Amino acid sequence: MALEKTLETADGRQKVRKQTAVYVYEAPLRLWHWATALSIVVLGVTGYFIGAPLPAMPGEASDHYLMGYIRFAHFAAGYVLAIGFLGRVYWAFVGNHHARELFIVPVFSSRWWKELLHEVRWYLFLEKVPKKYIGHNPLGQLAMFCFFVIGTIFMSITGFALYAEGLGRGSWADRLFGWVTPLFGQSQDVHTWHHLGMWYLVVFVMIHVYLAVREDIMSRQSLISTMVGGWRMFKDDKPD
Repeated sequence: MALEKTLETADGRQKVRKQTAVYVYEAPLRLWHWATALSIVVLGVTGYFIGAPLPAMPGEASDHYLMGYIRFAHFAAGYVLAIGFLGRVYWAFVGNHHARELFIVPVFSSRWWKELLHEVRWYLFLEKVPKKYIGHNPLGQLAMFCFFVIGTIFMSITGFALYAEGLGRGSWADRLFGWVTPLFGQSQDVHTWHHLGMWYLVVFVMIHVYLAVREDIMSRQSLISTMVGGWRMFKDDKPD
């Protein structure tokens, strides 16, 4: 799909430039992205208060259930994150080839490493002209795999291991994730690593949002709107 955009030059003349649109992110993938983003926000906020509880409330304990609500929101968001991630793995098989970029990093491609270096230089303001990418650029692809994919798997495993302690021995969570606590040593060790994992994802989200806004402004293609409508819009028709 090609659109035309009319630009006015310095001498007052009008110039028509093509803007090519490519359908990249399908509807289920976009829905997963925003549901995951919301669940991570809820998990981060509630997880912080679980690790550093609020001061004791006055009156009878039976009249207050604040931490109970916080824990419920944390558990519910954890289910959304984990089930959504499993759905995302499924969509990597049935969706278009862009849906697989999150999980398949072409580390054996020399061209990929060359473009990765270019992207590092671009983000460090050492390159003046960015490259065009329909899907993720190499650095974004690597960051998504190392931070989001690995981070989500780690947080889901340790989170359900802690959840199993509340459900009790013999529960489904204990049968699936009961091996995690002995692996780390003891319950408090799992708590500590789970808490550190939260900050790992929080830092990733902060960098991800900054780079998404930066690329939407400075790169040669749309970014944020692509995850809303699915179409990647290119700002020029020059070669890559």
